[in-house]
Amino acid sequence: MSRRYFGTDGVRGKVGVSPITPDFVLKLGQAAGRVLKRRNPNGHAAVLIGKDTRVSGYMLEAALQAGFSSAGVDVVLCGPIPTPAIAYLTRAQRLDAGVVISASHNPYDDNGIKFFSAYGQKFPDALELEIEAEIDRGFDCVPSAELGKARRLSDASGRYIEFCKSTIDNAIDLKGMRIFVDCANGAAYHVAPDVFHELGADVSVTGAQPDGFNINDGVGATHTEHLSDWTAAAGCDVGISLDGDADRLIMADACGRVYNGDELLYVMARDRMAVGGKVEGVVGTLMTNYALEKRLGELGVGFERAKVGDRYVLEKLLEKGWNFGGESSGHLLALDRQTTGDGIVSALQVLCAMRRTQKTLAELTADLHMLPQTLVNKRIPKGYDWQGDERFAAAVKEARAAVEGRGRVLVRPSGTEPLLRIMVEADDPAFAETLATGMAASLSVG
Repeated sequence: MSRRYFGTDGVRGKVGVSPITPDFVLKLGQAAGRVLKRRNPNGHAAVLIGKDTRVSGYMLEAALQAGFSSAGVDVVLCGPIPTPAIAYLTRAQRLDAGVVISASHNPYDDNGIKFFSAYGQKFPDALELEIEAEIDRGFDCVPSAELGKARRLSDASGRYIEFCKSTIDNAIDLKGMRIFVDCANGAAYHVAPDVFHELGADVSVTGAQPDGFNINDGVGATHTEHLSDWTAAAGCDVGISLDGDADRLIMADACGRVYNGDELLYVMARDRMAVGGKVEGVVGTLMTNYALEKRLGELGVGFERAKVGDRYVLEKLLEKGWNFGGESSGHLLALDRQTTGDGIVSALQVLCAMRRTQKTLAELTADLHMLPQTLVNKRIPKGYDWQGDERFAAAVKEARAAVEGRGRVLVRPSGTEPLLRIMVEADDPAFAETLATGMAASLSVG
């Protein structure tokens, strides 16, 4: 069955436009609450709710809380906090589910709802379909005596900060390291700087003054064009950039170089191998640079590709029994440290590798020779049948023939935005760009 409301990362869209409206979120909360109660042997349920810094979070939080309460589910509120913090705190508090109100890296006027299980993992497709079916049953408030209650979790951010610090070896600190942190004016603004500072680093910060409207606005993991310059200007050795809900990580040095998720995943896996931890395999996605797959193979490490989306990377990791996986965009998983993609925890793993080896990011990735990738995002109307576009299909076939033996072509729709993503990977960047822009221009829209 196809999902009507849930995408690759929860329910997401423009605020005020279905489904991101208070009436729908109310119904979503009640439907999810009924499903959780039905699945709980004792018939009771309690959920944790967190959000990022968007102004619409106030409205959606109230609607979501009312929906759960109307289903007889208790609610624990955290306020603004990173998405991976909800995954951790849901487990730590022994709650039935965690819910995050966030649209991740999208602009402020988008928002979304995503769910975590009691084990800190994103809901599987089957559970999301069950919630959608429950929405169709209509609204049905429980009697007053059975309504859910709400409370706030005191010091949620402090608890998460301590968890992040616990994910690295006690013998390692960050004293003497100068770190630049871009918090994207998002959920990590009051968390990430403290984590690195409390571990001894000298921290400079940007994107830590959210006003409800400036989340991801020229800052964060999707706007890293100035990250290296900012790092150098602050006199720092390394730059860390998170997205609006802090589940993505991109890093930079002060020498003009930015390191994406593929490169950081490589550093994490190599470091675990160096300290005696066995790394049987790594999971990437359809977008992962072929260079990572090739280099890991040379090191005797298996590699598998999942569909784009960190939830699918997680599913493949669990299927294989492996720990490391991630996306080029910066969603990185180390399942022996955290149950979901976590920008701060991943940054700590990379920083520990630098500290342990006394090497820079450039030195740690020197033997990973990335193939240039060109990605063109083409906006398409909702429901547009791009696969039935004959002119585009012919252009794609032509491009794949041209790149055979020296790279690859990947075309896929975004799971969170009305975009068609056209990627070409080849040994010549100019050649890759020509193919990608040519395919984009052949679309019969826009």
